[in-house]
Amino acid sequence: MTQREGQMLERIAEGLSVADIAAELHLSQATVKTHLRSLYAKLEVSERAAAVAAGMRRGLLT
Repeated sequence: MTQREGQMLERIAEGLSVADIAAELHLSQATVKTHLRSLYAKLEVSERAAAVAAGMRRGLLT
């Protein structure tokens, strides 16, 4: 997982929306969505709740 994908995982775990993540990281919403798709593929999940659960199981979230 890239550093940016880790940032995405942390923020979705905090409950932030795509728009909120984009604003916080100074990215476009399309860029955030691209990072999230890549993150989901690496975690082999299809939605944010599953990504957070997988991240917790793998020790990626504190």
